[in-house]
Amino acid sequence: MPKLDITQSFVDTVKVESEASSTDFYDKKLVGLLLKVLPSGRKTFYLRYKDTENCSCQRKIGNAVILNITEARDLARRYLAQISLGQDPFLHASINNSPTLGSFASEDYLPYVKTYKKSWNMDESRLRNHLLPYYGKIRMNDIEKRDVVALINELAEKFKPGTINRVVILLRYMFNLAMKWEVKGVTRNPTAGIPLLKENNQNERFLSALDAKALLRAINYSRNKMLKHIIPMLILTGARKREVLDAKWEDFDLDRGIWRIPNTKSGKARVVPLSDTARNLIEKLSANQCCDYVFANPNTRKPYASFYYSWHTARKDAGLADLRVHDLRHSFASFLVNAGRSLYEVQTLLGHSQITTTQRYAHLSTDSLRSASNEVSVAVPELT
Repeated sequence: MPKLDITQSFVDTVKVESEASSTDFYDKKLVGLLLKVLPSGRKTFYLRYKDTENCSCQRKIGNAVILNITEARDLARRYLAQISLGQDPFLHASINNSPTLGSFASEDYLPYVKTYKKSWNMDESRLRNHLLPYYGKIRMNDIEKRDVVALINELAEKFKPGTINRVVILLRYMFNLAMKWEVKGVTRNPTAGIPLLKENNQNERFLSALDAKALLRAINYSRNKMLKHIIPMLILTGARKREVLDAKWEDFDLDRGIWRIPNTKSGKARVVPLSDTARNLIEKLSANQCCDYVFANPNTRKPYASFYYSWHTARKDAGLADLRVHDLRHSFASFLVNAGRSLYEVQTLLGHSQITTTQRYAHLSTDSLRSASNEVSVAVPELT
């Protein structure tokens, strides 16, 4: 509960650590006036006082972007004068004065997650495509459980359980933050007690050698000329889509045959050994460098945000309409396992932090294990 003579310079420059929920700075010059600072950078003046029944109250005076410290003190003095006369200057304020989900998202949530979350753009996309069309103009304390259930039911007509769960998890996190930050009017989380949908993430699609040939043939005819480099790189390395799209020339050491990925899902850099074919692919591309990015969009010279339409056309032409880009990573693992490589090797090459994540591929080695077990029969023919 820091107390100080709040100056305009302090208001303009003060920040709080991202781990903190919020920090209140109390003004020494005017008892009751305080400045609340959120990790997102939002700053608001409040007034604390005792009402006619001697109960402690805290009311919002205004946004510190709009009011300066002098104006905030003047308003606070005016309110305190009315309170001393037994009047309530906030009596006619709206009872329902919590922010809309849209304003909380743009003014508080997104500025906050951009400071620490690498995948904040995914949150922004889920907000834009799924949450804000339904709740953007609704005040947060008006969103009820039945509204969340209705959203889930409507999304279920178009999207898979995994997509819906990510949306619900985001909404849950936003409400938890709002309560942690003591956002006015937000006192409950409407997602509480609503279970996530069951996901069946074990039904991955794996490429056969014939599938891979058909896909490579299709991408060679794609209008997106970079697709014939991106897809082979994904298959040859098992890297995640974003890791390939964001790859820079400086990340590759072709003399040593390695690719250093600085930003991974786990937050830790990892080194990927390049096969001879993958190294040759990068070497061929290096002859036509146009920017910092290896697989840049030729029109923007920046990484692709998405290549969905060219990918969708190619997979359909290859007769693989159900194949997802992420299945190329699974296919890389399946090729390794069925070639007799250990799960530890697969774990290392995929960059899995836990072996349990890699164990989903254990069943793929059945033929290899059966072949190995047959060696016992060969060694001891009397058993047959």
